[in-house]
Amino acid sequence: MKFSLGKWLLPVYAVLALTFLMIPIIYTFIFSFNDSLKSNITWRGFTLDKWLNVCKVQGGAVCEAFGNSLIIGAVATVAATVMGTMIAIAIVRYKFKFRSATSLLLFLPMATPEVVLGAGLAAQFLSVGVPKDMTTIILAHTMFCISFVVVTVKARVASLDPALEEAGRDLYGSPSQVFMRITFPLLLPGILAAALLSFALSFDDFIITNFNSGSVTTFPKYIYISASRGIPAEANVIASAVFLIALVVVVTTQVSAAARAKRLAKLG
Repeated sequence: MKFSLGKWLLPVYAVLALTFLMIPIIYTFIFSFNDSLKSNITWRGFTLDKWLNVCKVQGGAVCEAFGNSLIIGAVATVAATVMGTMIAIAIVRYKFKFRSATSLLLFLPMATPEVVLGAGLAAQFLSVGVPKDMTTIILAHTMFCISFVVVTVKARVASLDPALEEAGRDLYGSPSQVFMRITFPLLLPGILAAALLSFALSFDDFIITNFNSGSVTTFPKYIYISASRGIPAEANVIASAVFLIALVVVVTTQVSAAARAKRLAKLG
């Protein structure tokens, strides 16, 4: 049998890339069961205590940090998604002065290094006398998440056929009825994708948060502070739980989509 390099190169590369990406996740999951004390660098034995008592270490500091990240991510996501969706619809559907300049400015937070963006926001809050707390973090996260929402939803709005909305108006639907019954349902997949992306970016952010958080500790900030002595096993527990939940959501979504497509194929 003739050996083909091209036939095996891509599968081997895919396996190596997947292995490289999964090593940190596997390490995090394994060491969430480590019977560690102050340091979680070396393996000391298997235990379920870290999973059963995750919020009892250091007075529940890790759970408090995780809760802060959830609150900040949720609020920033809702605010960025609402404003970003409105901006995306306005840019695609309406003509106004400085429309091109607005589109360009929306890309600047995506192109600006986070350290520059975080330092600039911190200086701005300092100059106007705003104390750094959870509010400043939410404002900062909302600001950089809006750009990603606009880009995501804008593509969905551009692909929407205006004739569908015109048909709704021809059937005597009011602007609000046309939006809620036609436009919004068609835009919903793009809006949900933008919201998930915003939440992931907000929950995971460290650099901008570190500049604008003050004494508030988020989950990434907690991990950074703890990294010098080995990330606590309790942090590994929460990280592993988040990964498993995300994995279940993705698999469930894919299975549901495949089942739906199969049913539609049978009906067709």
